[in-house]
Amino acid sequence: MSKKLVYLILLMCANFFFAQQNDEFRSAKDYFDYQRFMLNNEFKKKFDNEKNIDQKIAIKRDFSEFMVKLDSIQNTAFIGTLIKVKNREDLEKITVKNLPELHLNPKKEDLNKEAQYPGGFEMLRKQVADLFYTDSVLPDQKLLKANVVFVVGKDGSIGNVHAEGDNFTFNRQAEIAMYLLPEKFSPAIINGTAVRYRFRLPLSMTFD
Repeated sequence: MSKKLVYLILLMCANFFFAQQNDEFRSAKDYFDYQRFMLNNEFKKKFDNEKNIDQKIAIKRDFSEFMVKLDSIQNTAFIGTLIKVKNREDLEKITVKNLPELHLNPKKEDLNKEAQYPGGFEMLRKQVADLFYTDSVLPDQKLLKANVVFVVGKDGSIGNVHAEGDNFTFNRQAEIAMYLLPEKFSPAIINGTAVRYRFRLPLSMTFD
């Protein structure tokens, strides 16, 4: 399924809230990356040792089909991880005492530094698009949209990711892509101190 990222705009509003690490997603991704690496090596050995052209073509086809299935299995694992992370974050909102007070819509002049992703907006947009698993989305219309809200913690980690839109599967994949981002943000700074900072991310994709 082809996709085109139409626009990905970051709108910021501050929120001193509880942010989480996404270690679970990193562990899941590392596991499947390793499986992909091992399978690639095995298929390559088989391909290199095969002399028959037709058999080589068949091996390449089998490899491609196998990787598509592995992507689907990985996505199922990510969905399970997403449920686990969301449950943990919800529980900690309830059980953790003395959460900082929420401060909405701060003035930009109050910020010494806004939270930023390494490489800037364009890098963030590219990585979200690359990590988005479109094969699980069955669009009921060509253009799908979601508003993704997430918190950048004091250490730059992402947490409390929540996507709202008309297509549930699209929302879920947007949340997974955010948790899978490979880099941390640089945190927002107010009065010289790192603070939790909430982003709102309008996401739109067209499906052909």
